Amino acid sequence: MDMREYSGDIILSIILVISTLVLVLRVWQDLIIGVSTALMMLSLAGLFLSIGKKINDLNENVASRERTIRMNLDEVSGTVEKKCDLMISDVNTIVQELSRRVYR
Repeated sequence: MDMREYSGDIILSIILVISTLVLVLRVWQDLIIGVSTALMMLSLAGLFLSIGKKINDLNENVASRERTIRMNLDEVSGTVEKKCDLMISDVNTIVQELSRRVYR
């Protein structure tokens, strides 16, 4: 994965942590509560990033399976078409043979 894809999420996570830290320090003026809240927001931001990565991986997996299914469907379609052509030629041969017998 390219880090450029996640740069927006990372920036938003940093803003989330900093704004939470500033808010807590401004309201309670206690460093321990501020740091613990910042760590909590950092873990929440990490969770969001992790979920985003998993969703991206799932999308890629679905796209890969879709390509595989399309390729298999094309292969099966070609095989069925060949078998149908063979069967049609066999039926045509039998019909021609029967029509020769009828005309004799």
